[in-house]
Amino acid sequence: MDAEQNKGSTNPLKALERFGQSPWLDFIQRSYTADGSLRKLVDEDGLKGVTSNPAIFEKAMGYGTDYDAQMKELLARETLSAGELYEKLAVTDIQDATKVLHPVYVATKGVDGYVSLEVSPYLAFDTEGTIHEALRLWKEVDRENLMIKIPGTREGAPAVQAAIAEGVNVNVTLLFSLDAYKAVLEAYMAGLETRHAKGEDISKIASVASFFVSRIDGKIDGEIDARVAAGDKDAAALKALRGKVAIANAKLAYQHYLDVMKTERWAKLKAAGARPQRLLWASTGTKDKAFSDVLYVEELIGPETVNTIPPATFDAFRDHGTPRESLTEDVAGARHVIDEQARLGLDLGAVTEKLVVEGCAAFVDAFDKLLGAVAAKQKAILGDKLIAQEARLPGELKAAVEAAIEDWRKEGKLRRLWARDASVWTGNGEAKWLDWLDVVEDRLAHIAELENFSREVKERGFTDVLLLGMGGSSLGPEVLAETFGRQPGFPRLRVLDSTDPQEIATFEKAINLKTTLFVVSSKSGATLEPNILKAHFRVAAEKALGHAPDGHFVTVTDPGSQMEEVARKCSFWKIFHGLGGIGGRFSVLSNFGMVPAAAAGIDLRKLLGSALYAVKESAASVPPAENAALQLGVILGVAAKTFGRDKVTFVTSPAIRDLGAWLEQLLAESTGKRGRGLIPIDDETLGGPGVYGKDRVFAYVRLKGAEDAAQEAAIEALRAAGEPVVTITLTDTYQVAQAFFHWEFATAVAGSILEIDPFDQPDVEASKVETRKLTAAFNETGSLPPEAPFAKDGVFSFYADDANAKAVGDGDAVSILKAHFHRAKAGDYVALLAYIERDKTSRSWIQALRLKLRDALHVATAAEFGPRFLHSTGQAYKGGPASGVFLQVTADDAADLPVPDEKFTFGIVKAAQARGDFDVLSERGRRALRVHISGPLEAGLKALSEAIGKAV
Repeated sequence: MDAEQNKGSTNPLKALERFGQSPWLDFIQRSYTADGSLRKLVDEDGLKGVTSNPAIFEKAMGYGTDYDAQMKELLARETLSAGELYEKLAVTDIQDATKVLHPVYVATKGVDGYVSLEVSPYLAFDTEGTIHEALRLWKEVDRENLMIKIPGTREGAPAVQAAIAEGVNVNVTLLFSLDAYKAVLEAYMAGLETRHAKGEDISKIASVASFFVSRIDGKIDGEIDARVAAGDKDAAALKALRGKVAIANAKLAYQHYLDVMKTERWAKLKAAGARPQRLLWASTGTKDKAFSDVLYVEELIGPETVNTIPPATFDAFRDHGTPRESLTEDVAGARHVIDEQARLGLDLGAVTEKLVVEGCAAFVDAFDKLLGAVAAKQKAILGDKLIAQEARLPGELKAAVEAAIEDWRKEGKLRRLWARDASVWTGNGEAKWLDWLDVVEDRLAHIAELENFSREVKERGFTDVLLLGMGGSSLGPEVLAETFGRQPGFPRLRVLDSTDPQEIATFEKAINLKTTLFVVSSKSGATLEPNILKAHFRVAAEKALGHAPDGHFVTVTDPGSQMEEVARKCSFWKIFHGLGGIGGRFSVLSNFGMVPAAAAGIDLRKLLGSALYAVKESAASVPPAENAALQLGVILGVAAKTFGRDKVTFVTSPAIRDLGAWLEQLLAESTGKRGRGLIPIDDETLGGPGVYGKDRVFAYVRLKGAEDAAQEAAIEALRAAGEPVVTITLTDTYQVAQAFFHWEFATAVAGSILEIDPFDQPDVEASKVETRKLTAAFNETGSLPPEAPFAKDGVFSFYADDANAKAVGDGDAVSILKAHFHRAKAGDYVALLAYIERDKTSRSWIQALRLKLRDALHVATAAEFGPRFLHSTGQAYKGGPASGVFLQVTADDAADLPVPDEKFTFGIVKAAQARGDFDVLSERGRRALRVHISGPLEAGLKALSEAIGKAV
């Protein structure tokens, strides 16, 4: 405000006091308060209050550097979301302004001197949310001359009543219609009556009702001008109403106020010390240049009112305003104006209804911009503490993604997701599976238990930790084991997720049974594999130790599970509980990941502290335009749904290579159902752009400073070729925890776009059912049900259902394999499903074979080991899009292992799992072929690779 200040009684702003009106300023900015400008307005212009709103804060915080120092200070101390950071900045501004205005509050005995802070605009149509927020902000700011702004929507009125009853000063905002004003005045009085009835003081409660003015004329006058220009027969009468309807509307609102103040009801409240709820004129800047720039100040002056004036109008009124008691002038004329607008069909009621909706939407838009600006500054300050994401997308996909992101913003889907609104997905059972959203903060709150366990493991001198689990219980811990390696002074963490007897024997040989801690990890406690693995290693450990190995076993399981019962019966050392509201593949940051991490000596505070950054960066308050995890989910969902790019190819730096296996399960099991979904492709060495079809999105997760030069070059070639590439950069290995949450959140968003429930896994259970049938049959008869190959060639026996057998013929191995793989067309994928030991040799074999298939067929390839993949990609293979061509590989076991207390062996279980898996693939009409290798495995795998090479 640079205009020359008028002094004393000649200042029109100060003169307003003679007419009972208080000038407030519709503006707040930190520098303005800090440099004395605000105090100067109080001293020289008689300023008596300040209001804020999201648009004002957006201008204040979104530009310049006023807030940078406090941002840096706050972010150095704690991990915050953009919304939490904004609130701390805003609260500081409000508290500083209330200090400047407090002398006014004292001098006026609480009539004036208020500073207003608005509840989140996102809550405009949420009564309970508004009440909670109003009470919370009132407590947070903790200043007697604060007012909490609550919108005067239908949902806002009961919130006003509740807040007043709790002793909160309220500025009711966004009032346009007389009916809405009547409702909030009623709410104010009812709130006072409720409070008084409880015997609580009502003499210190203040409230204003912010009645918006100029926006009404903007709408009405626009309609008038359009009708006049169209030659309306009532042109003269219409033109006579220009610039008058808003003021007439306000005058009638004031008349209602005067009428209520005369009632016996108000007299009782006044006798108890109640203050009137003053009308506050808002939106008093003149928009139409044809009118005086102080029109909405000069024409609305009267006792017990407030005018919250924007800065330019404040200056203008100081300069040339003419105060008079205008509010009660020509009330009959005001009634005539309102009658005339109705007669002429201008429909003030509809206009005010629309203005409420538009006003709320405008504040939401401004709040989004504000929080986006805060989030952008926050990212710049935190820098490498956050993982970084960059998306390079072809034009059409980019445009579609941007449109979808804007839809998420407009529809408030992000806030609905955090509010656990199942309608974000299918509206069924999703809400009960969202505890992963809060689990990082939950585990940090209980970090002492985990740290004590870690210390005890070290003190007991364990050399190994062997985790026994499947799927969600094993893949996350495996990432931690492979990424962090052995920590000094702590045991080495190993993860066993197989029923292959050779693999079990290999793990058993690698550990010292006397000094191994076994972590039995099973959410339900009823999963077959961890139960029989527990049985095997409990017998082995007891034999090695010479006594019951009670102190060598712990479990992670859900409360009340079958595994908890077993653990208590067997006197396990410790029982750790998961959270029932988290599915296995979303559980890595819960105890299912943190307990093995603690046993391995990984710094949990650092790990979970890193994860917390991702939680806050994905928060409901971070607008979609700045919300990287949401954007990733949108990219994946839109690419698959609209453009057929449903193969997500993971490329990971060598140091974090195992992250891909965890990502495989997360995407496949979450999205592959109802005939749609994302097919993850992990560990497929990159080729040139020419080997790929148009069905891919490439997700490159790189560790800064540990990049692989060949990967970098291949990724750059894909970008140059116009392939969609999303690059996520970690700056240290602990940020793998951020990546966990980042991808979990993105997967939930992608599930919404694909219109599926990302938290169920209906087709995983189908394979389990078939496996149970087969193992039960073995227990009854001593053998699995007989099966006959439809073709044999040397060491190879081929199996398939009738439809698949007919499709591939019954010739030699090469012709069968040729017919099978050439069923793969553009947009399909080939999956190798090997039920053999997953060791270095077999992994090298399957990788070489998949690349041979990819380069020959130009389709995506998956290379999986059973039964591990059954709890991972198996869901998508059976329930996802019918675009897979599957080759299941089984083989004779060189040796077998008994399962304690069971008739079946581990080899029998593995065989039953393979057959159950294959049966479900066949039932679902998948293109599936099984080849069984007889005799030595290594020679058989080599021969199979040669046959496939000839076939393709």
